[in-house]
Amino acid sequence: MKANRKNNFVRDNTAQVGIGTLIIFIAMVLVAAVAAAVLIQTSGTLQQKAQSTGKQATQEVSSNLMVKSIEGIRAKDSATSMAGNISLLKLNVGLNVGSSAVDVNQVVISITDGTTTNNLIYANNDKTYGNAMANFSTSASAATNLLHLLTGTQSTPGANAKYYFTVDKIRDEDGSFSQEKPVMNTGDMATFYISTMASGDTGFASVGTVSVSGAQKGSGLDIGPRTTVDIVITPESGATTVANFVTPSSYGVKETVQLYP
Repeated sequence: MKANRKNNFVRDNTAQVGIGTLIIFIAMVLVAAVAAAVLIQTSGTLQQKAQSTGKQATQEVSSNLMVKSIEGIRAKDSATSMAGNISLLKLNVGLNVGSSAVDVNQVVISITDGTTTNNLIYANNDKTYGNAMANFSTSASAATNLLHLLTGTQSTPGANAKYYFTVDKIRDEDGSFSQEKPVMNTGDMATFYISTMASGDTGFASVGTVSVSGAQKGSGLDIGPRTTVDIVITPESGATTVANFVTPSSYGVKETVQLYP
């Protein structure tokens, strides 16, 4: 009986289907891993860009110079002999609350009297024209640099009064402000000096407390009575600051004229 027993083997091909499923599963895992890596890398890049954009946007909104007041100074020989036009502008400038630090060396001031427009950079900026203002010194006082603003000239770009402005600190609790590196932080205040010397007023002996001895140079501007003046202050980053005013109908016997606000 045992000798006549016959073993029958059944051929089963279903294993091939199992291997194919495994291959497809492995391929799906690999594709998912690659896709996940791409998504993680992309999300990381987007996150970095979003953080950078957010920081820049915050800086653009918060960094803002604020003009507190503007005074005009008339050149003079004596208390009774003064220029008929404003010869020098003194802008008292501070920062808005929460503002980021502002590097005055990168600030650009545009001023127009309706006919002439001067685009001014800080006196120590040597990038725009290839050199700083003629005779400017980082170790000199603000008054000395103001004198050179009014009287100095150079072959390129020309008279200092047409291309530069100078600054003097009023309040600087953290000591961040100097003639070489004029950085303003929240709470700081400074005076921006802009020469507006008319070509016909260059013979007077002094401008404010500065003795110019008649050596001052014309700025190309002419700010007489009833003149509309527009000033735009543009920092390196942040919103621009605009100050507009119309000069009085007569300066009378005043050497210093309040112009803004």
